[in-house]
Amino acid sequence: MSRIVIRGGLVVTAAEEVHADVLVEGGRVAALASHDSDPARGWTASADRVIDAAGKYVIPGGVDAHTHMELPFGGTFASDTFETGTRAAAWGGTTTIVDFAVQSVGESLRAGLDSWHAKADAQCAIDYGFHMILSDVNEDTLKEMDILVEEGVTSFKLFMAYPGVFYSDDGRILRAMQRGADNGGLIMMHAENGIAIDVLVEQALAAGRTDPRYHGEVRHELLEAEATHRAIRLAQVAGSPLYVVHVSARQAVEQITLARDEGLNVFGETCPQYLFLSTDNLAEPDFEGAKYVCSTPLRPREHQAALWRGLRTNDLQVVSTDHCPFCFVGQKELGRGDFSKIPNGLPGVENRMDLLHQAVVDGHISRRRWIEIACATPARMFGLYPRKGTIAPGADADIVVYDPDAEQVVSAATHHMNVDYSAYEGKRITGRVETVLSRGEPVIDGREYVGRAGHGQYTPRGTCQYLV
Repeated sequence: MSRIVIRGGLVVTAAEEVHADVLVEGGRVAALASHDSDPARGWTASADRVIDAAGKYVIPGGVDAHTHMELPFGGTFASDTFETGTRAAAWGGTTTIVDFAVQSVGESLRAGLDSWHAKADAQCAIDYGFHMILSDVNEDTLKEMDILVEEGVTSFKLFMAYPGVFYSDDGRILRAMQRGADNGGLIMMHAENGIAIDVLVEQALAAGRTDPRYHGEVRHELLEAEATHRAIRLAQVAGSPLYVVHVSARQAVEQITLARDEGLNVFGETCPQYLFLSTDNLAEPDFEGAKYVCSTPLRPREHQAALWRGLRTNDLQVVSTDHCPFCFVGQKELGRGDFSKIPNGLPGVENRMDLLHQAVVDGHISRRRWIEIACATPARMFGLYPRKGTIAPGADADIVVYDPDAEQVVSAATHHMNVDYSAYEGKRITGRVETVLSRGEPVIDGREYVGRAGHGQYTPRGTCQYLV
């Protein structure tokens, strides 16, 4: 088993910042010791490899708890495979993803999960797990939830949006929440009032409002807030914890904050697109706004302050990407003349850690909070901690050497996601991944990809470790 020493860096975790050398043995963190201490000098003398991290941060690999590789949507598929998507994730300093297996209406949960295992098996460059999307809540699937929790699929996503595809009514949602309360499964909610949204879509198209910017207008912020409130109260009735995905609107943050002030186990996730992009992007001319169509939609820029405040106060706990890329040419273009036919989703799995470091540089969050919302809390929320999300003895050696002073310009010309545009094209960022270890094996080595499809392992998860 190889022995690696990461020497001379500033180790940053959610708990502390310490100048220390890190010893890696057998794919796990074996020990930390002060730089130039006797133990550290001994490690260096006997190491198979020494990685010089002087002047760099040594951080846990990112945990992106919301991705959609190869997701079928709107007559097409997300353009990243598990191979290309996890390679891009590694380039961005993410070493674990939790993707969404999809139950089709009329099918079992098992059939959906098996289908996603088949897509991912022997393809991933980094470790991965699965959530389960519930599209058809019935007696059989409720029983299957118990089995999946025992097998390490411990979170279940439901949709208040997309009638006819993923939508569940309040009764089905309540029943799933009650089951989760019993078996320890965490209910994740796409909180938008899809029934009302469909009325507004129909009315907008009938009035000739077909451009991408109307995607944001019909998915009104109040319909996100209303659905968030309703999901919270259903969870309260069921005695279930609730995790609200991709929170984008100030009014939705307010609902989550109120619930948490009541002591409820209600959690919120936001995404980089809501922190850095806005309806200005949706309104870009010549159909360019289609690149930014996602759901929940981008909001007016003034909503960003509430999201940053929620991240600082821990009313929002996690930043994930909702990575669901569709190429502009041939995929986003399906919605020319009808915004409702634009595939919903943005690329971002490669950009998250860098964008959040830029937020540190800009003063929105601290270094430790960066690691908390991108690594430690998603690992705790979804039953992966302390194996993932930290640098501590016994943890998997998922470690990133990060250069906080390197400068880069985000561009589709240089990114590694399998998509023909960048949502952050031309954005200047301070900070860049230099080297990435996954379970002690180099995946990115001095800005070169040395990983391989099949290194990443499927990782069963425990239940939520973040409950109050």
